[in-house]
Amino acid sequence: MADSSFDIVSKVDRQEADNALNQAAKELAQRFDFKNTGTTIAWQGELSVEIVSSTEERAVAALEVFRDKLVKRGISLKAFDAADPRPSGKEYKIGGTFSSGLTTEQAKKIAKLIRDEGFKGVKTQVMGEELRVSAKSRDSLQEVIALVKGADLDFATQYVNYR
Repeated sequence: MADSSFDIVSKVDRQEADNALNQAAKELAQRFDFKNTGTTIAWQGELSVEIVSSTEERAVAALEVFRDKLVKRGISLKAFDAADPRPSGKEYKIGGTFSSGLTTEQAKKIAKLIRDEGFKGVKTQVMGEELRVSAKSRDSLQEVIALVKGADLDFATQYVNYR
């Protein structure tokens, strides 16, 4: 019988992120505490977001609204890095980016975590920006997924290509 496998990746579902951004923009436009403050949120490129507001406090509040929408759409906050508010003329701006892909160090960290747990017949292999985990037993793969989900990692992980 061939080995079963799955890939551990760190990707953000762009459509879900776009939905969260649109929901946040709609809420910022409708909420009474944001009315007539010029607070906006918009994409700046493929994986970057920019929040603009008249005061630093409103910019931070808008960032919290966006983070709340990300959580409701099932996107981990570990995948979104927001900078500190910076003055730009008469407004304040907050830039944020979504991380995409596992770095080699992150993949090695997960592989070491799996290896240290001592699973029998489980093999890991770094493949670009993802980590492939394979084993003869699907039960072992389920245990590996549970282990990685339970680990306190400083980055978001997803599991794809389970076969």
